[in-house]
Amino acid sequence: MGQTLTGLMAVEIAEKLGVKPFQGKQIFKWLHLKMVRDFDAMTDLSKALRETLKENYEVRQLALVEMEQSERTGTKKALLRLADGETVECVLIRGADRITLCLSSQVGCALKCTFCATGLAGFTRDLTPDEIVEQALFLLEDEDMEGRTPNIVYMGMGEPLRNTENVIKSIKLLMDKNGLGIGARKISVSTAGELKGIRLFAQEDWQVRLSISLHAANDDLRSKLVPLNRKYSLEQLKETLLAYQADSGRQITFEWTLLDGVNDSKRDFDELMEYRKGLKASVNLIPWNPVADLPYGTSRPDKCEAFRDRLLEAGVQATLRVEKGRDIDAACGQLRRTHAAVK
Repeated sequence: MGQTLTGLMAVEIAEKLGVKPFQGKQIFKWLHLKMVRDFDAMTDLSKALRETLKENYEVRQLALVEMEQSERTGTKKALLRLADGETVECVLIRGADRITLCLSSQVGCALKCTFCATGLAGFTRDLTPDEIVEQALFLLEDEDMEGRTPNIVYMGMGEPLRNTENVIKSIKLLMDKNGLGIGARKISVSTAGELKGIRLFAQEDWQVRLSISLHAANDDLRSKLVPLNRKYSLEQLKETLLAYQADSGRQITFEWTLLDGVNDSKRDFDELMEYRKGLKASVNLIPWNPVADLPYGTSRPDKCEAFRDRLLEAGVQATLRVEKGRDIDAACGQLRRTHAAVK
């Protein structure tokens, strides 16, 4: 199988092929904006160039293994096979006036957060920029966006800031005005607290959003839920986030997956409010999607709403995610795990 060009900027394509810059831009548009799967369809390229492309490159590498779609919400989840046979998940979530794409950054995950299905399978490798971008292109291929652009969240399989270089390049590809042209504020990267990656992320001159998978605001509980906390304590994480905000001026979002009787009490709220002091941080509350073999339950709707209402009453910008994919096992890693179990 040949190389793919979707991981290259237009200037890189031109340099790689030895063509003029405008031709590199043409190819980039065909791949990213028009989302073609056939080099012969690139009708404004010379026949000779199209033949060279066909002989040496692939339009895309990802192949569909399985697709599930919720009849209730329209959310769809794809399991895609990579060129080396590994598989990765991505999700398209429909809202009233938006579409959000949830992309993976790694095959598996090494962090082993105790409520997450992905960590059960362990870590295999990082995804390349083209493998990340191709997830978005695959999900959008049959969508009529009516001139709009989707939101992008790096909240799929993997820890994005353990693959920082490739994630940053993939974001730039998704933002490129000759491609999808997605605005920086519509892109969010979620990390469990990789401090080196946060520092690198802060150096980028953009308004891409940073989310922190917090889930608990005391070290004992967070170390149980997010084992990375044993390496980087909450105090170290907060110091890094304060420096991040001082350098970038950007607000962050705390993600808090609500687990019944674990982190959904008034005490948990109080600890979160104490930890948040000094930080410009909104809170995204996420009802847990049940995963077989994991010892947790989903917080009752009234407890989820009470947690959100406390935040709002305290003047904190807070959202409670509406569950849209439980009927298709949309939680991260579930479809891949199910498929592996029945192979």
